[in-house]
Amino acid sequence: MYYRILRFDALWDTTQWITPAYVALDSKGLIAAVSTTPAYDQPAERIAGFALPGYHNAHSHAFQYAMAGLAEHLPTHALEDDFWTWREAMYRLALTVSPDAMEDIAAMLYAQMAACGYTSVAEFHYLHHDTNGHPYDNKAEMGQRLIAAASRAGIKITLIPTFYQRGGFGKPAQPQQRRFVSASVEDFFDLLESSRTAVSSADHARLGVAVHSLRAATTEDTRTIFSQADPTLIRHIHAAEQQKEVDDCLAHLGERPVAWLLRHLPLDARYHLIHATHILDDEARALAQSGAHVVLCPSTEGNLGDGFFPLRTFMEAGGRWSIGTDSHIGIDLCEELRWMDYVQRLRRQKRNRLCIHADQDSGQIALQHAIQNGRAANGHTAPPFAIGQPLDAVVYDAHHPLLAAAPSERRLSTIVYASDACARLGTLVNGQWIVHHRQHRHQDALRTAFLRTLRSLQA
Repeated sequence: MYYRILRFDALWDTTQWITPAYVALDSKGLIAAVSTTPAYDQPAERIAGFALPGYHNAHSHAFQYAMAGLAEHLPTHALEDDFWTWREAMYRLALTVSPDAMEDIAAMLYAQMAACGYTSVAEFHYLHHDTNGHPYDNKAEMGQRLIAAASRAGIKITLIPTFYQRGGFGKPAQPQQRRFVSASVEDFFDLLESSRTAVSSADHARLGVAVHSLRAATTEDTRTIFSQADPTLIRHIHAAEQQKEVDDCLAHLGERPVAWLLRHLPLDARYHLIHATHILDDEARALAQSGAHVVLCPSTEGNLGDGFFPLRTFMEAGGRWSIGTDSHIGIDLCEELRWMDYVQRLRRQKRNRLCIHADQDSGQIALQHAIQNGRAANGHTAPPFAIGQPLDAVVYDAHHPLLAAAPSERRLSTIVYASDACARLGTLVNGQWIVHHRQHRHQDALRTAFLRTLRSLQA
């Protein structure tokens, strides 16, 4: 059998650097061997770069990319702006996005993710219905467009249909939320099954399940959905993003959101709590001990003024976290990691807050969490660069001055804290360059469609 051989200056599998790294690929881009010497007597394609496992975006609302950068002004007649006023602008956008527009917006976003090194995205999907709030003939129409968008961009997608029914604790859904709302749990399971069919016909897609939040669903429905859904599916839910959400939950349920989830759901490694911003130290420790993961979205949380997650407490208890880009005001993983770490440093006026023990390296810890737990949030169970798995990688330029100068034991921190887009050589999916020298292979076509759609929406 003929194998394609790639030779990287080095490859990091999240536990060690392999230097140099010869990767043998079969005709489908699956890994046949990884070694420091050629496993097969065939010529190697030399890549002057450092390969890392492709990044996995753990939380995305793709349609919100259409408003990134456009809500950074005070609303008319307002002297203050917060998450809740931003949410009203998001609702207005949601009422304008057609299936065609959804696909064009998501395809451009996913291509931008690929340029940042992402090879997979967990799409927390609740824009289900038409502009009148009625199901499409194909109930998974909007989800299918997201799957198509990922295909156009060349990355993988975990479609996570999301149950949404209430407008707040004890409140009916608002008219502007009508596209999100499932009439019943049974209707949602019909949607989930239609989504399963859509995913099953796409090699690059897989399925998850979500409840939007405790404020958007009754406690009975939340328990029913997570207990009756396929037990192999990953489970996502927003929790405790805003202090008002916590206060309302206390008033309505008599418990804080994460405390309720810990007491009423069988939290384990399948569960991924988005944000979990406003939690107490005891909740953070209990959440870590449950095995459930937290998905942090630093640039969105900063942009919306959400607050500060107790990261150090969570990590000291063994907690695992990943990174999502949520509203996509920022997309670059290293920027997200810097945001996350620097906020913790500023709060305590101490450095290297990710390091729990002496002689640890902040960049290594950050990338291990983001990559390993990001894979889990997308439902990927095999370890990075395993034999028989596709070669999905982000490649950094070995000739970049700082990377070329950095010793191997400090290379990851140089990537996280001192690199930018210029340091990335490209992104490989299934062994093929999707982005090479910072240029997506379909950039012009995707950009043209995106601009046409945005101009139509703005008009």
